[in-house]
Parts: sequence; C-alpha cells; structure tokens
Amino acid sequence: MSTVSVELSSYRDQHFKGTRGEQEKLLKITATLYVGNMSFYTTEEQIHELFSRCGDIRRIIMGLDKYKKTPCGFCFLEYYVRDDAENAMRYINGTRLDDRIVRVDWDAGFIEGRQYGRGKSGGQVRDEYRTDFDSGRGGYGKLIQPKIAPNTNEGR
Repeated sequence: MSTVSVELSSYRDQHFKGTRGEQEKLLKITATLYVGNMSFYTTEEQIHELFSRCGDIRRIIMGLDKYKKTPCGFCFLEYYVRDDAENAMRYINGTRLDDRIVRVDWDAGFIEGRQYGRGKSGGQVRDEYRTDFDSGRGGYGKLIQPKIAPNTNEGR
C-alpha cells in the first residue's frame, strides 16, 4: 500500500446502503473512482486514454441518462490496484478532458444501477439547477430551459 496518503474527498454517495462508517472504511481501500464534470460527448476511449496513464483499468462504466440512455457527464472507473487509483486522484483530478476540467473522487464501489442519472429529468441532479449555458453538458439546466425557449419542443 502506498505510503503517500491521498485525501478522502467531500463527495459522498447519498444512496449508499450502509452506515457512514462502513462507507468511510470502503473509501479507504477502494480502487474505484467517480469521474464527474465530463462533457456529454466524451467517449470511453478518451477516458481510457487519459486514465490508463496511471495504471491498468479494470473497467469503465459510463453514466447514462436514465430515460434516454445517453451519456450524462460522469463515469465510474475501476482500477485493478489501489495505488493506480491514488495516482489518478493525485495527477488527473482537476485536469482537462475533452475541454472540461474533470473532478475525480473516491467511490465505495460500483453497484449495478448507479450508472443512471438521479435527476428528475434522467440526468445528473446538478444539471437540473444550472442557470448558465454549457454546450458540453446539453445547454442550459433542465429547469431553466422551458423559461428560455418554451415553444422549442412543440410537435415532438
């Protein structure tokens, strides 16, 4: 195990099935990362190219809109060993991928179903409330879109 400590992040899965202590224990040994703030257009190949610089990747699970089944700006990334995940946290968190600054956080471990967005519209919750225009994340936030262009979806 690495002698250099990598801080546990402030991100916590609010739907974790277990106690906070159990989650903290898993976060200290996991080799799974949550990667957020990605463009909706970032491919699995781009993620692999960047993160494989830190070690061998076991698998990448793309985050999907739960209704449209299209990418929605996050993924889970599993390394085979913790040291490689620590290097990704250390060297890739805060770097640019597909013209966006990505956020890398520890994750207690991927469980089937977590790849789907948890927002009301099917994507990420934070995209529901965004008031700025972000072309890499589908334009304006879902709550403000109807106020800006109420007639753009008629007839669809």
